[in-house]
Amino acid sequence: MEKVVIIGSGCAGWTAALYAARANLQPVVITGAQPGGLLTTTSVVENFPGFPEGVDGFDLMSRMQKQAERFGTRVKFGSIVEAVDFSKRPFAVTVDGERLEAATVIIATGAGHRHLGLESEAKLEMKGVTYCATCDGALPMFRNQPLVVVGGGDSACEEAMYLTRFGSVVHLVHRRDSLRASKIMAERALANPKIKPIWDSAVTEVLDVKQDKVTGVRLKNLKSGAESTLDCAGVFVAIGHVPNTQIFKGQINLDENGYVVPVSGAATNVPGVFVAGDCSDHVYRQAITAAGMGCAAAIEAERFLAAEG
Repeated sequence: MEKVVIIGSGCAGWTAALYAARANLQPVVITGAQPGGLLTTTSVVENFPGFPEGVDGFDLMSRMQKQAERFGTRVKFGSIVEAVDFSKRPFAVTVDGERLEAATVIIATGAGHRHLGLESEAKLEMKGVTYCATCDGALPMFRNQPLVVVGGGDSACEEAMYLTRFGSVVHLVHRRDSLRASKIMAERALANPKIKPIWDSAVTEVLDVKQDKVTGVRLKNLKSGAESTLDCAGVFVAIGHVPNTQIFKGQINLDENGYVVPVSGAATNVPGVFVAGDCSDHVYRQAITAAGMGCAAAIEAERFLAAEG
């Protein structure tokens, strides 16, 4: 039986692993389908302390993993596709068909990209509709073509700025008349001559006129109701995230949006199960806060085990 199983390998997961490993708990980290989490798709992280020049998201996660492994963390690459069992201890977690038993579990599964929910969006995913500019922006199909980014937060601004390296123009479509992004990110985006904001508008359909790839979008102005079409070769959706907690439904307390609800600190309503990071945090959602929550979860797991003797 494992003392600590950590589900997720983003900032929260690796920090929890580091602290648990240094406490001699020999934690096991289950990476999930995207080792390193969403931060691995970020080109430059400028707000993580200790990196005055910024750091590549993938590089940051790789460093965290190496640091955790240095102290004895074991890494299991794979995903939990079956429901976990928190009904009794030891807890049971099945990873790609292999059953693990754990005295404690730290949930650090993060969040995934939120979709527009359009039938045409799903139809054209990987055919011009994407959720990661750093992953797909350099593809030949997007080079020197007009592109659309949907969203108004930091992620949308970062996506738009990154895409200016490849697209002929980047249309930033936002439902409001001002960006929700932090001031510095919004100013950078709006100052870029290749980024053209389209205010008070929503994408109602992704178009593929006589082709099996994106050729444009249909827009609706939310104030006037006027509809229009806009030619583009790619649609990059950056409208937020959905917590990756579906496998825990019915096992622990989740709120109406699917976020894990802690009862005290990092503890969930199931004694011995703790939570950290974006699967629980719908307020801050930053790499540094996820890391801090991972630290707290590991310390609480250590104290929980020590109290049991």
